[in-house]
Amino acid sequence: MRWSQLYAPTLRQDPADAEAASHRLLVRAGFVRQLMAGHYSLLPLAVRVRAKVIQVIREEMTRIGAQEFILPAMHPADLWRRTGRWDAMGEEMFRLTDRRGTDLALGMTHEEVIASVAAELGSYRRLPQLWYQFQTKFRDEPRPRSGLIRVREFTMKDSYSLDVDEAGLDRSFALHDEAYRRIFARLGVPAIGVEASSGNMGGSDSVEFMCPSEAGEDLVVRCPSGDYAANVEKAASRLDPVADGPGPPVPERFDTPHARTIEELTRLHDVPAERQVKTLVYVLDDRLALVLMRGDHALVEQKLADATGAVAIRPAHQEEIVAALKAAPGSLGAVTAALPPDHGMTILADEALRGRRDMTTGANVDGVHVRGVDIARDVAVDHWADLREVRAGEPCPRCGAPLEVVDAIEVGHIFKLGYRYTEAMGVRVLGPDGAEITPIMGSYGIGVERAIAAIVEANHDDAGIVWPVGVAPFDVAVVLLNPGDAEVAAVAERVHTALGAAGVDVVLDDRDERPGAKFKDVELIGIPYRVTVGRRGVDAGTVEITARASGETVVVPVDEAAPRLVGLLTA
Repeated sequence: MRWSQLYAPTLRQDPADAEAASHRLLVRAGFVRQLMAGHYSLLPLAVRVRAKVIQVIREEMTRIGAQEFILPAMHPADLWRRTGRWDAMGEEMFRLTDRRGTDLALGMTHEEVIASVAAELGSYRRLPQLWYQFQTKFRDEPRPRSGLIRVREFTMKDSYSLDVDEAGLDRSFALHDEAYRRIFARLGVPAIGVEASSGNMGGSDSVEFMCPSEAGEDLVVRCPSGDYAANVEKAASRLDPVADGPGPPVPERFDTPHARTIEELTRLHDVPAERQVKTLVYVLDDRLALVLMRGDHALVEQKLADATGAVAIRPAHQEEIVAALKAAPGSLGAVTAALPPDHGMTILADEALRGRRDMTTGANVDGVHVRGVDIARDVAVDHWADLREVRAGEPCPRCGAPLEVVDAIEVGHIFKLGYRYTEAMGVRVLGPDGAEITPIMGSYGIGVERAIAAIVEANHDDAGIVWPVGVAPFDVAVVLLNPGDAEVAAVAERVHTALGAAGVDVVLDDRDERPGAKFKDVELIGIPYRVTVGRRGVDAGTVEITARASGETVVVPVDEAAPRLVGLLTA
C-alpha cells in the first residue's frame, strides 16, 4: 500500500465535541467520521483495525469449537413477544412496520433468533452447540456519546451455547470466560472480569469484562487485594454495625415545615442522614411499591429490578404519589400507622435498615415527620434485599479491605441464560431415555467498535494512538524522506517489497511532504514501527527503525531491515 493512494484524512487539531481520548484520536487520525449522533462511518484505517479485531475474536471462538452463523438483523415482533422482551426493551429498541403492517424490530441481540434455529436440533446427541456471529446491532441510545463507546449502530460478536444440562452450561460458560480473557490480552485491553447483573437478559450468573478508563460510563467496585470486583449494579460491601438506642415505645410526630430533603432534615432538625429512612415510590410492572433506604444511601435501580423480577420499572410521578399517600415527596414514610389501611403497595427495604431502631421518616403528612421508628415494630416490610449503591472506602465483603470505585468501559459480557428462551420458543430435544428435555442456553457478547475504542483508551500518548502489534492498521510504515531522489526511492521500494513478501502489513509513505509532517502522521495513526529511508542512510547503506511504543531508534543495514522487523513483530 502507498500512502499517496491511502485515504487517511488526518487533522492537526482536536475535534471540538470530542471528550474521550479514543473519540478525539480516532477522528484526528482519520479513522472515523460522524454521520449523525451515535452513527459513525468507518474509514479505511478503521476498517483494517476492525478486520484484525474480528480475526482475533474469530480465532479464539474457533479454538473453543464455536461455529459461525450470520443471522438476520431485522426480526419479527412476534418472536420477541414470545419471550416478553418486546415490551421489556422499551424505547431502546428500534421498531418499524413493513408495507403489510407487520411489526418488526432492528435486532439489539439474537437470543430469540438463535432459539428459533435451535428448534431443529432434535436430539441430545447434537449437544452441546456453540454458535456465534458478527452482526450489526441497533440500540436507540438516549445519549450517544464518547465516539465509538456509546453508539446506536455497532458490530457485535454474539455467541450462544446450547447444552443438555447445567453442568454443560457451566463448561460452556467457562470456555467463553477463558476465551474472552485471551481475546482482550491479545487486543491490548486491560479488561477485568467482574460480577454483574443479568438485567433484561435474564438468567442466573453473568460476568462483565471491564476496561478501567476515565472515559468509561460504568462503575466498577473492586478490592485492592484483587479477590473481589463487581459492577456497581451488583456490588456489595460490609457495613459497620450500628448500636441503636431503644427509642420511644411508639413513634413521635414532629413538625418539619421547611424540611423536604435528607439534607434539610439534618440541618434544620439535627437528624443525621444515617438515622433517616428515605421512602421512594416506584412503579414496578404497573404496581406501586415503597422502597426504603437509609438516608445516606443511594438506590441502584437494577438491584431493585433484580430483587423483584420487575420487567418495567420507573419512579412514580408526583400525582401518583399524592393519590396513594396523600402527601408529596419529602414527607413520605412507610410506618404502618401512617399508611392508608388499604394501600395495597409492596414495601421493600434495603438490608442496611434491618434491625434498626429509633429512626426518623416521613409521616405522610406534608411538613411532618416521625421519630423513634423501630423498623421491625413499626414497618411491615414485605421483602428485604441489597438495594444500595456501594461507595468507595466501604469494606470488601470478602476481606474487609477498603473498596475502590473506578470508571470503566464494558467491553464484553457473558451470561448464563438458563431456560428462558428455549422454553418460550418451545425448543425440545429427545434425551438419553427418549423423553423430551429443554436445552439450556448461555449468551456471550463483545462489541467490536467499542473494543477498538477501548484499545485506544488504553494505548495512547500525547502524540497519538499506540496500537498493539496485531491490531494496528499497518505493522510498519516505510517513510521515504526524499521522494525525488531515485536511489533513495529505490531503497525504500526494496524495503517495502521485502516486508510485504514476508507477510508484514506495510505502507510506503511516498508523499511529497516534509519529514516532520510524515513522522507526525505515523505517530498519530499509531503504526507500531517506522522505517526511515533518507539520503544520509542510503549513503551509509542503512535505514532507521523506530518503535512507536518506546520511541527507541536503531540503525540497521538495508538488507537486515525486513528480517529485523519480522522478528520484532513476532516476538
